[in-house]
Amino acid sequence: MHALGDIETVTTGEGDGTRSIFLRIPAKAEYVTLCRLALTGLAQLRAMNADTLADLKLALTEAVSNSVRHAYRGQDGHVDITYRLHPDRLAVEVVDDGEGFDPSAAPPLAEEELSEGGLGIAIIRTVADEFEIDSRLGERGSRLRFVKRLT
Repeated sequence: MHALGDIETVTTGEGDGTRSIFLRIPAKAEYVTLCRLALTGLAQLRAMNADTLADLKLALTEAVSNSVRHAYRGQDGHVDITYRLHPDRLAVEVVDDGEGFDPSAAPPLAEEELSEGGLGIAIIRTVADEFEIDSRLGERGSRLRFVKRLT
């Protein structure tokens, strides 16, 4: 584990060709770019086309930004991001221990709503091949995981 001020990282290589990076950032908007940079670095390990990388950056930005904006309501906290780059797919998990929410309350993605806020989850669902979210209103913590196939 490497500590970079308020940032912690762990990088592992697994026997099946999977590479993993764990990143813990403060729940502050200025750290979202760091998450995108880590993703860009991982993309260089696989033949990932520019459109796929752009989709993944968008989904990651939405997922991390949701935790930064909503989990701690202006209080200090952290967001954990785990990237698992498999030979054929990338899985990204974003976890916070802030205030939970009702995932079913996320709006659907519709053209007339594109100018409105609150579309992060709908965007991630659209971009990802697999999507999971674990959170409950009135409880602590949220976990969002998405997978994008690379082949």
